[in-house]
Amino acid sequence: MEFNRHMPPDLSRSLQEASKRLSTQTILFHQTVAGHLGLNITDHKILDIVLGLGRATAGQLAELMELTTGAITSALNRLEKSGYIRRMKDPSDLRIVWVEPLFGNLHNLKNAFSPLAEAMNELYSRYDEDELRVLLDYLERSNQILINQTRQLKKQGRKGEETE
Repeated sequence: MEFNRHMPPDLSRSLQEASKRLSTQTILFHQTVAGHLGLNITDHKILDIVLGLGRATAGQLAELMELTTGAITSALNRLEKSGYIRRMKDPSDLRIVWVEPLFGNLHNLKNAFSPLAEAMNELYSRYDEDELRVLLDYLERSNQILINQTRQLKKQGRKGEETE
């Protein structure tokens, strides 16, 4: 691993290690939330996407999650059976099926995330506005790096074979 020449190697190493720990803990938290909701991690993230978009088509969800239509149908069946979403045919085009969250049934999700939101708000209160803007910049740039790195890995396919 190459270190940033403008940063002391021990700080660079510490940032890398802290980032890895944060990534792992984030995944473990979301797996725990999924289990708390009676879902698997994929279903939980599909629900998260639907909540973020407000509604989505099954095709959009399959594309975003990179799942087959059969896999997305199974996931949506589980989410619908659990009462977290509903599927509605588009009245202007019956071929389109919209997936919408059932907000009245999301109290378990809210209960799982409310303590985290409170703890994070308490953490944010330790920083001034300029520091929070730096943190936001870091998070946004980190997300973009992850998107780019994900695309690169997908291009490589399995075992480093180029797929495009």
